[in-house]
Amino acid sequence: MTIEDRMRASLGGLTRAERQAATHILSHFPMSALGSITTLARAAEVSSPTIVRLVQKLGFRGYSDYQAALRAEVERLLVAPLSLPEGAREPQSHPIRAFAAQVVGNIEATLGQIPARDFNGAAALLADTARRVAVMGGRLTHAHADYMATLLRVIRPEVAYLADHLTDWQQALLDMRAGDVVVIFDIRRYESNAVHLAELAAAHRAEVVLITDRWLSPAAAYARHSLPCHIEMPGAWV
Repeated sequence: MTIEDRMRASLGGLTRAERQAATHILSHFPMSALGSITTLARAAEVSSPTIVRLVQKLGFRGYSDYQAALRAEVERLLVAPLSLPEGAREPQSHPIRAFAAQVVGNIEATLGQIPARDFNGAAALLADTARRVAVMGGRLTHAHADYMATLLRVIRPEVAYLADHLTDWQQALLDMRAGDVVVIFDIRRYESNAVHLAELAAAHRAEVVLITDRWLSPAAAYARHSLPCHIEMPGAWV
């Protein structure tokens, strides 16, 4: 596993402050962790000892050990494409083939990077009919959230779809009980409404399930389970 993979896999076992630091690092990976520990702690709004505890949980002796391993890993990634022989590089193909290959690659990468503990935990929460479920998406992900809510309604009761604005949350928040489940979709560019709802839901002791991208929405700091997906595509609107 890469250092990035190890950090993602560790999210479920971190404290709130450690998860906040890890979320910041992953959101700006790898550049965020190449500076001083003081700079990183200030940017992540945590203490320097929190950063040290985080990297120790990843198996490093300390921050300098973590940085050395990260620099070596980044160097390998930068050098590898240049070392390929000319004939080994992928030839140009029809755009639809490139699109299909990227879709398949995204699915494989997504399945490979979602920790089983988070997937199973999220599935168990959604299957528990004693918990009510609310699903919210953003500007680009509202269709996914609506579709998920529609499918969940087929197999269980008490499922609500929330539009991406505060007025649609008010009644849901008033009715929210401890242990209810809030599913939030948030991909780059991350939306402040998603983070706000995650914070409010966590304050009501609801269980937040975040579906995001590999860089992790800041809402991950409030999520019980985060499911990061690969969303890379060969074009901006495909």
